[in-house]
Amino acid sequence: MSNTSIQANAMNKRDLLQQKRDEAQLGGGQARIDSQHKKGKLTARERLHFLLDEGSFEEIGAFVAHRSKDFGMEKQQFLGDGVVTGYGTIDGRLVYVFSQDFTVFGGSLSETHAEKICKLMDMAMKAGAPLIGLNDSGGARIQEGVVSLGGYADIFYRNTMASGVIPQISAIMGPCAGGAVYSPAITDFIMMVENTSYMFVTGPNVVKTVTHEEVTSEELGGASLHSSKSGVAHFTAANEIDCLNQLRKLLSYIPSNCEERTPNLAYNQSNEIREVLKNIIPENPNQPYDMREVIEQIADEGSFYEVHKNYAENIVVGFARLGGRSIGIVGNQPSQLAGCLDIHASQKGARFVRFCDSFNIPLLVFEDVPGFLPGTDQEWNAIITNGAKLLYAFCEATVPRVTVITRKAYGGAYDVMNSKHIGCDMNFAWPTAEIAVMGAKGAAEIIFKKEIDAAADSAAELAKKEKEYGDIFANPYRAAERGFIDEVIFPEETRLKLIKAFKMLENKVANLPRKKHGNIPL
Repeated sequence: MSNTSIQANAMNKRDLLQQKRDEAQLGGGQARIDSQHKKGKLTARERLHFLLDEGSFEEIGAFVAHRSKDFGMEKQQFLGDGVVTGYGTIDGRLVYVFSQDFTVFGGSLSETHAEKICKLMDMAMKAGAPLIGLNDSGGARIQEGVVSLGGYADIFYRNTMASGVIPQISAIMGPCAGGAVYSPAITDFIMMVENTSYMFVTGPNVVKTVTHEEVTSEELGGASLHSSKSGVAHFTAANEIDCLNQLRKLLSYIPSNCEERTPNLAYNQSNEIREVLKNIIPENPNQPYDMREVIEQIADEGSFYEVHKNYAENIVVGFARLGGRSIGIVGNQPSQLAGCLDIHASQKGARFVRFCDSFNIPLLVFEDVPGFLPGTDQEWNAIITNGAKLLYAFCEATVPRVTVITRKAYGGAYDVMNSKHIGCDMNFAWPTAEIAVMGAKGAAEIIFKKEIDAAADSAAELAKKEKEYGDIFANPYRAAERGFIDEVIFPEETRLKLIKAFKMLENKVANLPRKKHGNIPL
């Protein structure tokens, strides 16, 4: 073969490679890309562009094609087969990401589509780096039958094996229905985009057929519903760009794997006294206040990033920084249900605590809890086992744990909210703290029932006995005398005390008893 022929052959091979690259970039074609844009949605590749550091994405499996030959599928081939997979960086840190392409068969999952995702998950586990899924799929590719169902199971298994080893984050950028919902459900966090994303096991048509209910996709499984009512979604975003920016922000609080810690930000300690906290607790013990205001004063300025903001609002959870260190915060919310713990609050708190413990993120608890929410609805729906989830999560956590009791710490809820008795490392209390089995009025009515009933003025006697009980127990000093509280502090010095406490606990070592795993009350 002449040199000219060899050169021409080489050029043809180069042209073929470029042609395939161009074809893969187009996904399902320009018409379908335009349709995606008309819906207010980005394409799979555009999402990767906005999520990752510029120029950092490296694709894996761009030329993969499906193997199906039924129902004329052999005549419809698209390179990549409906999902873009690869790795890149976010703020310089390695991440693995897959982005489902709705322009190719509606992003439906086939055997090869699933293989690409599984391959990526295996790589993420080996490298010890976060896995991010950008979900936009109509579900299993029905032309492939059980093969596509098997593909989902392969993914679910890997989600489970990766749980607690590497962070897994799911962003729902469009439909996510049927079996497809269970992969995001196993991951650590779910983000949804308002008005353009939805999740449900059975869609509106099936619901109508079976139950005769008329419901839209948004009403059945939209972002608003899942962020406030079901608790499936941890975050919502106004649009896709906002969602991707939030995803980047979330990762900044989280280490790359269970063996690492989140990198500390540079911080120069200065005046850490927060005078605003002096007057944050109302004089009336039954008057509410917003625990977020306490958190904002304690955390580094602007660093608090709330999780599950619109769900179970009687408890507040989220990430923040304290002296440049990433921490997880759990706080009762007196402005909602008086800060009582109920079923949903217990579940919300327990899941967050277990995530932080899995990834070496220290825990800070702000406590103002009058007890568990009473009522038949709570009891009949298992507040006992659900409340125990939060108790179990704190008991099991081995990360540095600090509690600040701001006001009420009553009954079993005192124990549950990271008390000294269940392994908290440092317990602080403000002078306004009340640590008792119950409130003074209820306690007086039980303890002094005979005296009150026999008194000529029962109301006056009740008030007297209430004050007597309150003088003894409606303060933090009995607990401090027993060592259950390490220090009673002024509110304004809380931030400084906490910075020092977490610094002191930085190298804490605690080991659980040897076992396969515990049996959390699910």
